Formats: sequence, C-alpha cells, structure tokens
Amino acid sequence: MNRFATPWGELALARFPEDPRDQLRAWDASDEYLLRYLAGEELKGIEHPAAVDLSGEVVVVGDRWGALAVALAERRPTQIVDSFLGRSATAANLARNGVAADAVRLLTTRDPVPARIDVLLVRVPKSLALLEDQLHRLAPALHPGTVVVGTGMVTEIHTSTLELFERLVGPTRTSLAVRKARLILATPDPALVRPANPWPHSYPLPDGVGPVSGRTVVNHAGVFCAERLDIGTRFLLGHLPERSGPDRVVDLGCGNGVLGTAAALANPAAEPLFVDESFQAVASAEATFRAALGAERAAEFRVGDGLDGVPSGSADLVLNNPPFHSHQATTDAVAWRMFTGARRVLRPGGELWVVGNRHLGYHVKLRKIFGGCETVAANPKFVILRAVRH
Repeated sequence: MNRFATPWGELALARFPEDPRDQLRAWDASDEYLLRYLAGEELKGIEHPAAVDLSGEVVVVGDRWGALAVALAERRPTQIVDSFLGRSATAANLARNGVAADAVRLLTTRDPVPARIDVLLVRVPKSLALLEDQLHRLAPALHPGTVVVGTGMVTEIHTSTLELFERLVGPTRTSLAVRKARLILATPDPALVRPANPWPHSYPLPDGVGPVSGRTVVNHAGVFCAERLDIGTRFLLGHLPERSGPDRVVDLGCGNGVLGTAAALANPAAEPLFVDESFQAVASAEATFRAALGAERAAEFRVGDGLDGVPSGSADLVLNNPPFHSHQATTDAVAWRMFTGARRVLRPGGELWVVGNRHLGYHVKLRKIFGGCETVAANPKFVILRAVRH
C-alpha cells in the first residue's frame, strides 16, 4: 500500500487483490496530473485559471485502481470500468480511507451510462477499441457545457487517440507532458455527426482450428485479439484433449470464449464455465457460445478474479491462455493466481492445459504447484503444458 497525495488530501491506496510484496502503485503520474488540473492548480503550458466545477454529474471512465474515483468521492462520481479487479480495488480503497461505499456509483462497461454528464474524465485505456466504444456510448450524454478531460502516459496517447476524441466528442487539444503524463482536452460539439459504433465485431473462424472451424466469433470492444484469432489460442485449439462424458470444463481467462466453445462442441455432455475479469470478455464469450450452440445449451458465465468463488474440486478440465501484462507492467502474478486457483477447483485426476510463450517458463510454476507437468506440444514461439491434480 502507498500514500497518494491529492489536492484534497492524502489517500492510502492499493491494487486488488492486495499483495504486500507488490511494489506497483495504484496510481501514476497521469492520475496526479488530472486531479491537479481539476483543482485549478497552475500547470505548465495550460491556460486554466480556475478549478473545474464538480457539482454536477461527474463520470470517471477507465479508472484503473480507483485512484480518481476515491479522490473525488466527496463529489459522488460515477465510475465506469471494464475490469472486475479495478472495480474491486475502488471498493476496497473507499473502505480503506473510511469513505462510504455508496459515495461512488460503480458501473461496468455493460451498464447503461448516465443520461446527462457534466464532467467526463477518461483514463485512456490500452485498447483503442474500448475507448472508441465508450466514447460512442457516452457522447449522447454530453452537452455544450460538459468538461471532457482525458489523461494517460505519453506512451498511451497516440494520434489515433486524439482523432477518436475529435471524431466522437469535438475539437481536441493536448497539454504539454508533465512527468511523462499528458492531458487530452475536448470540447463537445452538439452539431457533430458521428459514425455508427462498429462494436461488437464478429468474424468467422478459419478452417483447421478444430470444432470451431467456420464458427462465428463475437468480440465486444477491448477483448484481446478482437480482429483475429490470436496465435496462442489457435495453437491450443489444434491440440485440445479428446474427452467425453459430463466434464465440467473451465475456460479460464476466457476472452471471447473460443476455447470453451470448442470444448463444448467436441463434447456434447460437457458443462462449460467461462471466467474472465473483463465484463466485455465475458459478454463476448457468451455471444460466441450462443452463436455456436444456441440458447438451450447449459453454460455458466462468470466475471471475477480468476476462480475465486468457484467450488473446490468441482472441475475436470481447465483451459488457460494466461495474460502476462497488467496494464503497462509485465508480471506473472495473474498466471500464478490462475494456476493455484486451477489446482484448487480441479477434482483429483483433473487436468490444467496451458498455452503460453516459451520464454515465460510456466513449466517451473506448474511443477511447484502441481508437483509436475508435461509438454503436450511446442513450436518456436509457444508451448502447451498439461498438469494433473493428484
């Protein structure tokens, strides 16, 4: 946990789930820059003589760990995030600082947006598609007096980012960089004619990828590899285990749900569970699954922190293509939680199948957690590993 100095006081903030060994902060310079701008502090290169009026409807989009929403809690903002971990971090950080849970209205990217927005604050996401979708959904709630401010590190703000604000909100300019952070300042244009929102995006899978060959994949904005089948998943699809009977199959970190859908197509008796921490991903997985198997086929779709809340000893097979980034940080913490969670939920004899980049060394972790693992297949870039719960 670290102390975050804001114009309205100091906050104790942590990421979620909190890990005392984790040195990563729950905020960065772009959060600081935005809050200083809102408070009316004198900033290099910005003509901004007064504090922003925060008495109206304040909406905070993409707040990664709740730093912005908690700092503005007295203004009772609405927070919109796609991340279950980010939403949980906000709730935990409110409690950590003695702020009432209802001080911030917590919405997901799947919820209807407020009808009118007076101040829109956007933490620029890694996914340009997610930003595009969110601006499409939020723009009708803006009015000529709405203050729109985006923020991000200079490595996160590109010409395409600014073009999106310009195309979907109105005239846009940027601030000078301060501590490698930058602000985006947009003025809503009520006469702006916006193009149609291209999300969600669907495409047919190619041949040669097992049971899902030719099937339609549905991708909501922000889902990993929304434009094409990622090569790691494609590799695993070519080596899925052949199973039959009433298996409980978990697609862990499901993304658009291709792996779980393939397992369900290959085994009509399988009972799939799709899990991801992204609300957009789980919505995509459900749409992909229903497109392939219809409304009657039983399946469960869960947004959460890995396998938390899934009963121990309840699964026969876990399929996993784990992420190795948390925003801009490269970390194995997510994979470690996924692997330990998989061991807990697997029945004796149950199997975890993992695909990952060869250089990540997942076999070392799996041997520590499961007592061993075997290589199912490998190519110059990826390896597929199998670990059995004894």
